[in-house]
Amino acid sequence: MTALARRDLLRGDLRGRRAPPRPPWALPEAVFAERCDGCRACVEACPEGILAAGWSGVPHVDFSRGECTFCAACARICPRGALDPRLPRPWALRARVSEACLARRGVACGACVDACGPLAIALRPAPGGIAQPEVDMHACTGCGACVAPCPAGAIEVRELAEEVKA
Repeated sequence: MTALARRDLLRGDLRGRRAPPRPPWALPEAVFAERCDGCRACVEACPEGILAAGWSGVPHVDFSRGECTFCAACARICPRGALDPRLPRPWALRARVSEACLARRGVACGACVDACGPLAIALRPAPGGIAQPEVDMHACTGCGACVAPCPAGAIEVRELAEEVKA
């Protein structure tokens, strides 16, 4: 069994399993945590304003503020190499629609579909019912454009590996 990191304890993650979404092109969490010194350069460089700094300055993505355009400004300015724009993909984040979705509760809504630039969310017709949102995991970039417009707060963007397991 591994020791619980102080950061996990203070975050309320008593199992030490789930770090908040890091900026695009972040190295794996253990390496990222070693290299990131909390300078906040990436937070200040983000033109979309979606990066936020935790209590120690360590950045995470806050999709309630908007979407990631993958401009790489954060990765290019990182002085410690915790973000690497040479990585083949910015991240493995994908959108997930929870049971709190209005359509899943019988209310017609398509806010997520309207907001999705990559057209990764579509409404699947339901015979005799309300069309249901469905995320195409191959088309989804994890940009988070669908998060803020959702009136029910039913969309979460998280690691693709977590989505596959769920």
